[in-house]
Amino acid sequence: MFKKYKLRSYNFRLAILVIVASLYGIVVINSADSSYTLKQCVGLALGVVIMLVLSFVDYTWILKYYWIIYIINILFLAAVPLIGKGSHGAKRWINLKVFQIQPSELSKILMILVTAKILSMYKDKINDWKFLCILAVVLAIPLILVVIEPDLSTTIMTFIILFFVVFCAGLSYKIIGLVCVIVVPILVGGFIYISNPDNKVFFLQEYQRERIMDFLYPDENDDGIYQQKMSETAIGSGRLKGKGLDTDDPASLKNANYIPEAQTDFIFTIIGEELGFIGCISAILLLFWIVIECIIIAIRTKDFAGRLICCGVAVYIGVQSFINIGVVTRILPNTGLPLPFFSYGLTSLLVLFISIGIVMNINLQIKSEKDDDIFAKDFRG
Repeated sequence: MFKKYKLRSYNFRLAILVIVASLYGIVVINSADSSYTLKQCVGLALGVVIMLVLSFVDYTWILKYYWIIYIINILFLAAVPLIGKGSHGAKRWINLKVFQIQPSELSKILMILVTAKILSMYKDKINDWKFLCILAVVLAIPLILVVIEPDLSTTIMTFIILFFVVFCAGLSYKIIGLVCVIVVPILVGGFIYISNPDNKVFFLQEYQRERIMDFLYPDENDDGIYQQKMSETAIGSGRLKGKGLDTDDPASLKNANYIPEAQTDFIFTIIGEELGFIGCISAILLLFWIVIECIIIAIRTKDFAGRLICCGVAVYIGVQSFINIGVVTRILPNTGLPLPFFSYGLTSLLVLFISIGIVMNINLQIKSEKDDDIFAKDFRG
C-alpha cells in the first residue's frame, strides 16, 4: 500500500499550483458571497490532507480493487433517486448529516480509475469490437444513473473524459471514424427533432430542452439566456484590471444581484468583473499549467494504467474549465458545470484533490523507478 519515497522526488510544483488556484477561488468566492467562505476553506484544508495522503498511497494497490470501486460508484449513484436531496427539480446530493456528497462528481475520478485498470488489463483488445461493446455496457450503467438524476451536463462531461481515456489507450482512428459516421447524423436528427416545440422529448427535462433552444435561437427567447448575457456584460465591464474585489461600485452587476449563484457556476464572471482581463488570464493560466503538469507526468510514466489516469485527470480539468468559461462568455449553452478549483462546492473540490493526489503518486512512482535503475546500474558496476 505504501512505498518508500524520497522527498526530492515529490512534485511540489503541482501541489503548489492546485493550492494557489483554490486559494484564488476562495478569495473570489468571498467577494461573491462571504457566507460560503468558511465552508470552502474547510474543504480546501481537508482536500490538501487527502491529496497528501493519497500521493503516498501506491495507486497500483488502489487499482487492484477496481471492481469494488465500480460497485461503490454504482451504489452511490443508485441511492441518489431513492434518498437524494432535491434542488431545482433534480436529485443530485446525498445528505450524510455532517456534509452533503454529490455522487455524480465523485463518479468522474472513480470511473477514470476503473476504465484505466480495465484497459490496462485488456490493452491488446482495445480495437476488438466485442471488447468495446462489453466496455461500453460497463461504462454506460453509471452514465445512465447520472442521467436519471437528472444531470445531463455531468453525464456528457463524464462521457467526454472516458472517451479520451479510451482514445489515449490506442483506439483506432477507423473505429472513431465509423462511430462518427453513425453518431453525427443521429445528433443532427436529434437537434432537428428537439427544435420542434410540438415534439415530446422523453430523454430531456423541459429546462434542459429550453437551454438548448435558447442557445440555438437567442433572438426568439431573450429571457432564456439572460444570466449568460449579464455574465458576458459583467466580464466586459471589468476591462483590464477590474473594479476591485468587494467593490461598492453601483454599476457592478454582482452588487445589483444580476448574477445569481455567482459563487458556483458563474464564479468566472466575478473574476472578470472585479479582477478584469488580468484576473481572467491568471485563472486560465493556472488551470492550463495544472493540465500541462498532468500531461507531462502521463508522458513520463511507463505504466499504461498510470498514463491513462493522468490523461483522464488532464481532460477532466481542462475540458470542464473550457466548458465553464465557454458558458459564462456565451460561447456554449448553459450547462451547470463548476470551474475546477475556483467554484464553490465541497464534493467537486475534494474530488479534484483526490485526482491530483493520485496523479502525484504516479509521478513519485516514475522517480522511484529511475532511482532504482540508477542504483541497479551502480551495483552491477
